[in-house]
Amino acid sequence: MKSGTQLPGGYLSQLLQACMLVLFLAGCQSPGVAPAAHHEADVDRLLVLIEQRLDVAPMVARAKWNSGAPIDDPARERQILDGLMQTLDAGGKFDDAGKAFMRRFFQSQFDAGKILQHALHAQWRQQGLPPFAQVPDLKTDIRPLLDRLTPQMIAAVVPVYQAVRADDALRDQIARRARQLIRGDAAGAVRNEAISVLLARP
Repeated sequence: MKSGTQLPGGYLSQLLQACMLVLFLAGCQSPGVAPAAHHEADVDRLLVLIEQRLDVAPMVARAKWNSGAPIDDPARERQILDGLMQTLDAGGKFDDAGKAFMRRFFQSQFDAGKILQHALHAQWRQQGLPPFAQVPDLKTDIRPLLDRLTPQMIAAVVPVYQAVRADDALRDQIARRARQLIRGDAAGAVRNEAISVLLARP
């Protein structure tokens, strides 16, 4: 995750291209295919990416355990989300409802990661764990991983967002597959938060 509101130029271009490609393909879908069946692969693709992003959270937790940096940083999250909105505005492919959904979706990913980090820190405090001998660097190791996942997640969430608007029953499929594909840390709270926006009804 970047600390400023602007994303790197190459990253911006990659993100916009991914979004436009997915939107184009969504417009070419065959209307004769049952929505839930047609979007089974789309749902799984998105859930796998959500899990991959959550896999980074323990790395962040270890880095912050050693540095003493706070897990919660709402000002920085707001900067990242504002930068994302600027990127979507520049692409011109999202209406206000779509942009609002994207903001809520990525906020839920931040929140899910923080739930996991807080749970790990609580466990480590209870164990009296000392600082880790080696931890990944937030700037050079962790943020590039998150940066690469972001455009992939945007491209993956678009068809799922469009599908749940057209087929309310798809939410049941998302919940079922999430129990198989996304980690259940903190008694399922991490998973529940990560998919909460996908399951929310308008």
